[in-house]
Amino acid sequence: MVTSTPETELPLVGRHGEKRRVDELIGVARAGQGGSLVLGGEAGIGKSTLLEHAVRAASGFRVLRASGAEFEQELPYSALHQLCIPILAHLTALPDRHRDALRIAFGLSDGEPHPFQVGLAILELVTTVSGEQPVLCVIDDAQWLDAASSQAMAFLARRVAADPVAMVFALRSQSTVEGLNELPWLNVGRLSDQDAKVLLAVRNPFPLDDRVRDRLVAEANGNPLALLELPRAGGFVLPAASTVPSRIEDGFRARLAGLRDDARLLLTVASADPTGDPGLLWPAADALGIDVPVASVPRPPQGWSNSRRAPASVIRWRARRSIALRRTVCVVRLTAR
Repeated sequence: MVTSTPETELPLVGRHGEKRRVDELIGVARAGQGGSLVLGGEAGIGKSTLLEHAVRAASGFRVLRASGAEFEQELPYSALHQLCIPILAHLTALPDRHRDALRIAFGLSDGEPHPFQVGLAILELVTTVSGEQPVLCVIDDAQWLDAASSQAMAFLARRVAADPVAMVFALRSQSTVEGLNELPWLNVGRLSDQDAKVLLAVRNPFPLDDRVRDRLVAEANGNPLALLELPRAGGFVLPAASTVPSRIEDGFRARLAGLRDDARLLLTVASADPTGDPGLLWPAADALGIDVPVASVPRPPQGWSNSRRAPASVIRWRARRSIALRRTVCVVRLTAR
């Protein structure tokens, strides 16, 4: 049986060129010359896996993370705030005008934010931090960034050439995000049939019949996540019956429906948290009366534990992939209030 695997845990099979570009970016930033890279590709193609490769390659870097969220697209500077949370203590080191610009943008002070001043302020903040150690910014699901944040991050990405700062974005193909489409771009394409077979062999503990394997490879059409999830999403169907993404989505929805009510609520709360911080998730679960060990998801992916040390990123990955959860995030937030 093929196990369920978050995209961030997929092995990097057939990605030698992509890994090389990421490694080059990190190496140049380590030497004091910053830069940026946008990883473009369809859902499940391995962009998030490459982001995690960048994090692993950036040993000794301070890593700043953010991810776009559909339900925060109308909140100006929400993603930029998420990126800056770990370094907000450095605001005091900034000139007054820059500190005030970010405080206003993040709702910490009254006033109207000015995009150019915010851009200068975030540049000052990140380069100040990079004076202590190199900085890596990883931004996932950039197609869902709020417009103000995408402008500020693009402003930053175009101005770090002389600083030890690397920025890597993951963006859905054919998405238009203001500012990001002009940055250096790398398209993450589909796996070859041979690489797909290698990936199946790596992830499947049992040998597959050649005909079954070839059918899986054909239906997944080079998409790593589809390749590993199709067997759990209803097996084989006639090509015209439904699209591969919809079948995978249906598979997640079916698994969600089979969970206990408190498990579904826990997943929804996790999906509503933009930071992936267990220190925020567990208190929220307590406030809602969720017994985390009891609500543990059956057949968990590798890395999940019934204890409170369970990685929130695994929970958030399951939640984000479910249409049903995305539709209930706002309801849960209102209930939590």
